[in-house]
This record gives sequence, C-alpha cells and structure tokens, in this order.
Amino acid sequence: MTTTMIDDVTVTDTAPEPTAARPGVRPRWERPALAALLVLTAALYLWSLGSLGYGNQFYAAAVQAGTQDLRAWLFGSLDSANAITVDKPPASIWVMAAAGRIFGFNSWSMLVPQALMGVGSVGLLYAAVRRTNGPAAGLLAGTVLALTPVAALMFRYNNPDALLVLLLVVAAYAVVRAIDTNPTRWVALSGVALGFAFLTKLMQAFLVIPALAVVVLVATAGGVWTRVRNLLIGLAAMIASAGWYLLLVQRWPADARPYIGGSTDNSLLELAIGYNGLGRVLGGSGNPTRTPGGSGGPGGPGGAAFGGDPGFTRMFGEAFGTEISWLLPAAVIGLIAGAWFTRREMRTDRTRAALLLWGGWMVVTAGVLSYMKGIVHPYYTIALAPGVAGVIGVAVVELWRGRAYFASRLVLGLMLAATGVWSFVLLDRTPDWLPWLRWTVLVGAIAVAAVLIVGLDRRRSAALAVAGLLLGVAPTAAYTLETVIAAHSGGLPTSGSARGGSAMPRPPGGGQDQDATALEHLLTSTQTRWAAATVGSHTAGDLELKTGAAIMAIGGFSGGDDAPTPEQFQRYVADGQIRYFLVGQGFGGRKGPGGFRGGTDSAGNQISAWVKDNFASQTVDGVTVYDLQG
Repeated sequence: MTTTMIDDVTVTDTAPEPTAARPGVRPRWERPALAALLVLTAALYLWSLGSLGYGNQFYAAAVQAGTQDLRAWLFGSLDSANAITVDKPPASIWVMAAAGRIFGFNSWSMLVPQALMGVGSVGLLYAAVRRTNGPAAGLLAGTVLALTPVAALMFRYNNPDALLVLLLVVAAYAVVRAIDTNPTRWVALSGVALGFAFLTKLMQAFLVIPALAVVVLVATAGGVWTRVRNLLIGLAAMIASAGWYLLLVQRWPADARPYIGGSTDNSLLELAIGYNGLGRVLGGSGNPTRTPGGSGGPGGPGGAAFGGDPGFTRMFGEAFGTEISWLLPAAVIGLIAGAWFTRREMRTDRTRAALLLWGGWMVVTAGVLSYMKGIVHPYYTIALAPGVAGVIGVAVVELWRGRAYFASRLVLGLMLAATGVWSFVLLDRTPDWLPWLRWTVLVGAIAVAAVLIVGLDRRRSAALAVAGLLLGVAPTAAYTLETVIAAHSGGLPTSGSARGGSAMPRPPGGGQDQDATALEHLLTSTQTRWAAATVGSHTAGDLELKTGAAIMAIGGFSGGDDAPTPEQFQRYVADGQIRYFLVGQGFGGRKGPGGFRGGTDSAGNQISAWVKDNFASQTVDGVTVYDLQG
C-alpha cells in the first residue's frame, strides 16, 4: 500500500507497490524495451559519423598528438612536440587518444567513444530513475535524453562535453544507490566521478553538486552526523580524484611539459579559477563581460554562437531554445507540482529524493548558464539535458499513476499543452522546415490535454497516454533527427541543420576540403622538433591533422596566451627546433587567455613582427611561409 499527497488530502492506494520499491522485480516488457532504447540510441548516435570529419579540429589535433607522444597524451598537448595544451584538462583526450592508439587514429576511432558515452549516459539515467520511480519512468527519462537535440549533437562530437555528462550521470546514479544501501561507498564513488568530471571540464562539473549534496543529506539512511560524514567522505573522494592530477602538473618541471593553455601563470588551478572557471560566470579573465543588449565588451564575441544576452530568458532564446528547451516548460511545471505533492512525505521518500536530484540539477545548471556573463556557447546546455529528462520521467509517470485525481490530470494536461505551445514557437523559428509539424503538435497537444483533464475511462486511457507521449516527444525527436542528418564541423556546432558550424575563421590554405599539397610536402619533409609555428590553433590544427607533423600553436587556441614568450621562441629558432613560420588567420595575437582582450602587445604579435623583420617569405599554396633556417 502507498500513501500520497494530492492537494491537502491524504490518499491511500491499495494497488501493489511500484516496481521501484522492489528493484529486483522486473516486468516482462522491461528488458526488451530497454534493449530497444539502447540499440536505437546507438544507431542514432553512430549514424554517418564519418560525415563529421574531425569535428572540432582543436581537440582533434590534441587527440592525434596524444596518439603520437605519451607526454602529449598525459597533458593534452596541441602538438606532439608539447608546446602548449588545450584550454581544458585532458580527461576526454585520454579516452579518445587511447582509442586512437588501439585502433589507429582516424575520425571513427575518435568519435565512436563519444557516441558510446551517449549510450552509456542514456542507460545510466534509465537505471537511476528506475530505482526511484520504476521502469516506465526510467525508460521515459532515457528516451528524452536520447532525443534532446544538443545531446545528439555533442555525443557525436569530440568536445569534452560527452565525457562530462557521462561522469555526471555516474555521480547521480551513485547517489541514488546510496539511498538504498551502503551510502558511504556509493557517495564516495559519486565523489570520484565528480573529480574526474572536473578533469574533463573544470568547474562546470560542480553545477550538480548542490543537488547531489541535498539528496545525501536529506534522503539517505542514518542520523544527521552520519549523513554529514558521508557527504564529507564524498568531498574528500572528489578532491583526491582530481587533486592527484593537479599536483602532478604543479610538481612537473615547467620546462619539461607543455604550457597550460588558457592560464596566465602556466597553472591548471589558475585556469580552473580564472578563464575556464569563475571567469565564465562573472566575466573578465579573458571572458568579455556581456550585459543585456551589450556586445560583450571590447573585442568580445556576440551573437547566438556565444549565447546571446544573459538573463532569465536565455534558455528559451534564439541561441539556446532549440538546443534544450523543447520540454523545459513541462519539466518546470512537473517539478513545481511534484514538490507540492510530496511536501509532507517522509525524509527518505524516493519520489521526493528523485525530484530533489533531477530538479536541483536542472534549476542550478539552467540558472548558472542563463546568467553567465563570460563566454558561453549553446552546446554547454548538454549538461542540463539529464536534469530535464530526469524530471520529465519522474513527474509524468507519477502523475499518470495518480490520474484518478483531478489535480494530477490537470498538471499532466498543463505539461502537455505547454509542450505543444512552446514547440510551436520553436518550430515557427524555421517556418520552412516541416511546416505541418508545428500545427499538428499544437492542435493535437491541446486537444489531448483537454481530454486528459476531463478524464477518460480505463479502456481509452492507454490510447490517451500513447497520444500524449507521441505529441510530447515528436518535435524534439524531429529536430534531433535533423541534427543527426546534418554534417556539423568547427568549434561552435549547433543542433538542427548545419548552420554555420563554426564562427571561427578558416585557416589559410583551406580546411579539410581543400588541398595544399605543396605546403604539406614542405612540412612533412622537415627534421626539426616543430615543422612549423603559427599564431593560434586554427591553422596549426588543420595542418597537423593533414600531415601528422608537429605545428606549434603560438598562444594556444586564439593566440592570446604568452606561450612561448618572444625570448623563448627566438631560442627555439636559434637552436634549430622550428623550421617554418606560417602567417595564419584568426584571433591570433589578441592579448589574454583565450585571446579575447584585444591589444597589440601579445607574444604572438611580437613574434610575428620579429619573424617578418628577420626572415624572407614565400607563398606556398596561398600561405605566406617564412623559412626560419634559411
């Protein structure tokens, strides 16, 4: 028997306990349904991966370097000669480069692990939600995650976000297991997952900590001090699993490893706190501060690729809306209703714990992403997707179980109607794409919602449920399929059709689709430590992937890091370690971490000026080349 709260009336249900209360008991349909979900997710994410090429060439170059040199693999260097790292810790590079070492480096060996991480995330989300609310809720949550456009985009791409989400879902699953048994062990495992998530994408991993901590303190067994102790153990595990690498980087001689890209002092900790940490939230530290209606500060980015204006509506705006918000209004309604209906349940109530977990994940992540003043890209919202999916799975199934009561039907109807209306708005932003879909979903969702609120007999309830689910997921599913069909590339991918792919300049000599055979031959025939150097990673990464040669990306990603210094570069040249200097396009030479502060006194600009003053140039395949040993 179960007891639930509907409004202010205590309702006693004599139906059997839900499957969630007995994790070992599985209905006959569960395993086939789960297998279908995972197989279809794998097919979706693996579909035509080869069309994506190397995806984000910035990370692809680092993966290639990691297959060529163990030190480059350990530190996430942009080149096999170890000049400078990517502007993130290397955990995702470790996975992709390991696959490249086993199977040979190519687009498939790099991207298949990302797709499998997506399948793993869907499966673990199912398992976590199932333990609290049963298999139907788990399957719905997994389906919603799989069919979220930004998830389909990034689980098929080589950015760090795929591994980040997988590790965050692992952490959440461990906390759910801590509700049932051995909380100390499972909370510690959650901390380990969070530590490695930090080594994947720094402080973005910490956005889920408030939700996880609340569940540990509120819903796990034991007295207050036992729960506090378990939380501290989880914190210690997180620090240890991330701290070993921070300590390794700090203690490793700076002249024997690559410069930490994006940092101001060659420190991974400073990178975490500055450019890729609090700087993203507060602005500054190489992150142009954005204000409503502003341009992002001098030299700073603007437009949809950089998130648009901060504020409450960012998740629903032009940049973020189609990535993540299809079911976000429904999730908000479901979370509010669930919080009200479970407000008087016991401390360890599983449904309330699930709402605290996934709802807290959703609210904190959406809030931070909405109000970030620094650099933010729409694909960051993949970290929000599991929270939204978890809330939808829990809320829809629990409300459907209580459909005998008007309050439950009303909330379900509002969730469906809100989904139909908001999907219409999102689809109307591209009116020429499937114009019939937005009207079908709008009219159908409102009609089914009205019938649901009024109520139906048991014979027709199954058909009503199917219709509601289809109408609810159809728009996001259609947009996800469009995302998979399109061939995305570049550093700033967006879901849907491949619109723009990257706001970054194309490297001189072209990208993957252009030949530069003479230049490639020139680089592959060198015997120096670095075949060439150029300011920024855009030209360097492209040529590294084409030739396999080590190309020094002066200043890192955008050319703004002071690495190497002009003096160091001149010593490299004097020692015969660099053969050519290439004049590239892009952000090269802009001062500051990430290259977004502007200015003419950066190391990249000084090095460029010195080379032009002291060496003769030639043009090879449309690229200006300086022979530093000529």
